Amino acid sequence: MSLLGRLGRGFKGGLRGADSGDVAHLRSWAETHEGVEAFVEPRTTVTATTMLLVDRDGAWTRRRISSPDGARKLARSLRMPVYDVQLVGYPQRMRDHDARQRILRERERRRDLNG
Repeated sequence: MSLLGRLGRGFKGGLRGADSGDVAHLRSWAETHEGVEAFVEPRTTVTATTMLLVDRDGAWTRRRISSPDGARKLARSLRMPVYDVQLVGYPQRMRDHDARQRILRERERRRDLNG
């Protein structure tokens, strides 16, 4: 068997789909954060359909989801609004949160260097 054949053995090909762990993570995260909204991200050539949850402070998490319909069903069960990210984009509070986190990480890094 060729080296490429050996390396590829066990690889099923295609994208990894959502599993119960992904859905459990989304449920758990939503239950422990306030003001959560869902954003459905479309399937691409390299990633499966994903569901992004963003809380009122901009903290977020993302996991694979079975389909856009599956994302809407999950959001309804969690009683949260759901949006198509291709139509509405990402919320500004998420970008602001990420910027704050970068600043905090940089401060921590500088403190460690000077410490």
